[in-house]
Amino acid sequence: MSARTRFALAVVVLGLLMTGPFVLTALIVWLETHDEGRQQLTEVLLPHLGIGTMLTIVGFAAGVGVLRILFRQYVQGLLRMAENLRLMLGANRGFRVQPEGPPEVRMLASAANELASQRDEILADVEAQIARAKDSVEQEKNRLAALMSELTQSVVVCNLDGRILLYNNRARMQFRALSDAPGVAGGGELIGLGRSIYAVFERNLIAHALETIQQRLRRGAAQPQANFVTTTRAGQLLRVQMAPVLSVAKPQGEGAAGEEAERTQTGFILMLDNITRNFETESRRDQMLHNLTEGNRAALANVRAAAEMLEYGDLPDDMRDRFRRVIRDEVQGMSQRLNETAEAFADSLKARWPLEEMLGADLVAAVQRRIEQRIELRTKLEEIDENLWVKVDSFSLIQALTYLASRLSDEFEVREVRFRLTAAGRLVHLDLIWSGQAMSTETVMSWELEPMRIEDESSPLTVRDVIDRHDGEMWLEREKVRHRAFFRVLLPAAVPQEQAEAELFLRGESRPEYYDFDLFAWSEKSHGIEDRPLTELVFTVFDTETTGLNPSQGDEIIQIGATRILNGKLLRNESFEQLIDPRRPLAAASAEIHGITEEMLKGQPAIDTVLPAFHAFAADTVLIAHNAAFDMRFLQLKEEATGLRFDQPVLDTLLLSAVVHPNQESHRLEAIAERLGLTIVGRHTALGDAIVTAEVFLKLVPLLADKGIRTLREAREAAEQTYYARIKY
Repeated sequence: MSARTRFALAVVVLGLLMTGPFVLTALIVWLETHDEGRQQLTEVLLPHLGIGTMLTIVGFAAGVGVLRILFRQYVQGLLRMAENLRLMLGANRGFRVQPEGPPEVRMLASAANELASQRDEILADVEAQIARAKDSVEQEKNRLAALMSELTQSVVVCNLDGRILLYNNRARMQFRALSDAPGVAGGGELIGLGRSIYAVFERNLIAHALETIQQRLRRGAAQPQANFVTTTRAGQLLRVQMAPVLSVAKPQGEGAAGEEAERTQTGFILMLDNITRNFETESRRDQMLHNLTEGNRAALANVRAAAEMLEYGDLPDDMRDRFRRVIRDEVQGMSQRLNETAEAFADSLKARWPLEEMLGADLVAAVQRRIEQRIELRTKLEEIDENLWVKVDSFSLIQALTYLASRLSDEFEVREVRFRLTAAGRLVHLDLIWSGQAMSTETVMSWELEPMRIEDESSPLTVRDVIDRHDGEMWLEREKVRHRAFFRVLLPAAVPQEQAEAELFLRGESRPEYYDFDLFAWSEKSHGIEDRPLTELVFTVFDTETTGLNPSQGDEIIQIGATRILNGKLLRNESFEQLIDPRRPLAAASAEIHGITEEMLKGQPAIDTVLPAFHAFAADTVLIAHNAAFDMRFLQLKEEATGLRFDQPVLDTLLLSAVVHPNQESHRLEAIAERLGLTIVGRHTALGDAIVTAEVFLKLVPLLADKGIRTLREAREAAEQTYYARIKY
């Protein structure tokens, strides 16, 4: 039963107690008197009945007043004290209960404050000891963090779901350069702890590289790696080296002491190099070499013709001089072209498509699995040299061979293909064999030159592009006796890799600027987002500054600021902040609050440019705002114009504060922060308010847990029951 219900019940009981005896006595006297006496009694009591009634009413009102005072001092005062005590115990250790109310309540408040002071002394001593113990370890971590941040190569570590759990500053800068809108809020919507690496890289490409590493792990490789080159959505070329993150599981049970520990992959490391400029340089070099050879070919022909003419003895002197000038001019032109080429590329390095070395049998096994899974075509091995190593771009080559098998199955009803891998000096022959009707050379050429497409997967590359990438060849051969045919692919051989002992590698730890190793065990697939604990979710905490307070009447957003919370930690370095040109005047009252002027907004991007970047920044997260209905209304009004919907769950710190502290008078952001012992910095800037809101939310999470509210569903349902949830904009 609530406190207000108990108060109403007490008022009713008090009224009955005060009026009941008077009414009951009058009724008894009335019933016991005869008719004549009843009339006389009425004449006697009637003048006094009005006075008694008035006195009863006055007494009742006085009783209610006294009861209300007692209720406010004892019941409501103790409820407010209980909320304050919870603040003092958890969210705000420096908070103290104000001694107010009757003496008994003040004594209770003073005793609670004394206990809190003693608790703080004990905790301060424990924390000091812990701080001293951690100091030396923290110094080592900071040194390693500095080393990691100064690496010239981009490093990103992901769990097996592709969620980023570590990255260094070089990777952060490189990912921002890859953004579709690098000029908006720093372009940092691609990189971040907990974000998916598949926002940058194709999922199939990562899956193929992981499969390659798994094969090498099964073969016992001490340092399994995979390499590939990919094109980002911004059109840049990245060379990627992938290495596994391994955990060692010690054998358990009897007789396990002598057994070797099993290595399992828990994630992967990506080391990135942007080779766009190198590739462009090589393309220019190739073009210049082409121009050089073509230009010199014509010049040499002219020189040869002029030299032949000079061999005639009866050639007139003027003709002889003309042919000599031709030779001199052509030689000078050739020399000039050679000098220009040498000067243009004197400092250029030769940038090639990187090819990785791998065991040929592993390549064939990967092709078999791909063909059987994608096109459900049987495969067999005919002759495989287990000792052959090849130098290939395995992803594109497997794609090309799968494409050829798909065309054979679709157009010639081939039901089985076989593989043969043999040495040919410094080259390797990889044969794709099938039985069936003959195929024309024109068909082979058309297959070679068409972009590859397998069901719903397509590639801009052709088979000829893939073969040229390997400096190889491909042709069709027939075995008339066995009624078979095969595609022969000529590939470069590689020197077998030396397997170094695992103990020779230096193993160490590093602590870069941005990391969260708890993500190794984190997976969105573990359970539904609504029933996940708040401490496990990823949040985007945001705030907007606007031209005014009436979104439905045309007011616009002029600034968006946001930060992220992951695994209960505020990621201050992963933020979004951008001014926006509203293309309408600012309200004077609004400008006085946030301090943003029309001059500051000139030249800033419009909302239709900023909102897609913010949408990407907030993707796959739960939104948090203070008085979220206001901010969300602005975003909802832009859905039709931008085609973007912010349809993820939303939490409101105003509503959550009302859930935790229903007896507090104010739930303004400043009042909540003060209650929770938070210092407000940058108030009424979008990013400043977002950071304060994030800190408030992190303080509210344990207070919600004390009330049994732990999951996203429970928090949303509790917030919807508050009075403030009825406010609309």
